[in-house]
Amino acid sequence: MKTEATDRSERLLALLLVQNMKGATQAQKSLQLSVAGFTNVEIADILGTTAAVVSQYLYMTRKKKRAQ
Repeated sequence: MKTEATDRSERLLALLLVQNMKGATQAQKSLQLSVAGFTNVEIADILGTTAAVVSQYLYMTRKKKRAQ
């Protein structure tokens, strides 16, 4: 069960990750947030998009990495 303090800590972590990736694409940011343990819905909220778009970003990014 998430507490308010845990939720705040997770939001801070997300903001720090996104801030450190200023030149990165939305797809790259989505992947990093996913690796950090955020759900697609949480990532979408952070990046200002939809969970469906995040799912597509993650699918395409992972597909490219497998092809390399």
